[in-house]
Amino acid sequence: MEFLSWKVEEGVAIATISRPPANALSQGLIHDVNALLDAVEEDENVRVIVLHGEGRFFSAGADIKEFTSVQSGEAFTGLAKNGQDVFERIETFSKPVIAAIHGAALGGGLELAMGCHMRFVTASAKLGLPELSLGLIPGFAGTQRLPRYVGVAKAAEMMFTSDPITGAEAVEWGLANRAFSDEELLPETLKIARKIAKKSPIALKAAIQMLNYSKPSSYYDGVNAEANSFGEVFVSEDAKEGIQAFIEKREPVFTGK
Repeated sequence: MEFLSWKVEEGVAIATISRPPANALSQGLIHDVNALLDAVEEDENVRVIVLHGEGRFFSAGADIKEFTSVQSGEAFTGLAKNGQDVFERIETFSKPVIAAIHGAALGGGLELAMGCHMRFVTASAKLGLPELSLGLIPGFAGTQRLPRYVGVAKAAEMMFTSDPITGAEAVEWGLANRAFSDEELLPETLKIARKIAKKSPIALKAAIQMLNYSKPSSYYDGVNAEANSFGEVFVSEDAKEGIQAFIEKREPVFTGK
């Protein structure tokens, strides 16, 4: 794996994202997350997975420069569906997956974290979906998962304004389980993970399956529509302007074309 390393301690696979400087979510990193699931799925020594980021961030968003190599809406729809499939695999995985979030989980980084079964954060962490500031929309099921956690009104506020919320607010809004200090985040998350690892693997798998039955019947229609819309929006002039402005570190000028 190029961007992910992991080790097993007391039944917990501690997986570390390492893609400096911001752990941007690239297709390579998504591939590595999927490869991690392949590696631990049948490993009886692994009962729980904890995913965290090396350096200053959990993941500060998608790799925007990678978007410039995508030339068509259809290809962008395919890119979205690939990310959706891997994050769906996390959510339906037979073993609990926990995200330990510090620094920032933005855009695709937050969508990755929302695919996990639990999220623990630092109180000062920033969580958000800023895609609309680029002339895009979330494309890795963010438009579908975020309302499930925080409700439609708060999800609309987060997406429409592109403003992040803090880790402390994420707990209040139902997006995260608990908030800790920077120093406590990983030790406390691992303490909880080790407690979960002592449970019956059979019962854990069944509980995960039952939790997934709580998804609204429209969810899968929603993620499919999101991927298609993601591709359609990508070919707009506004999206090209938003991506270029991000790369050039300036404010975009959107024209509605």
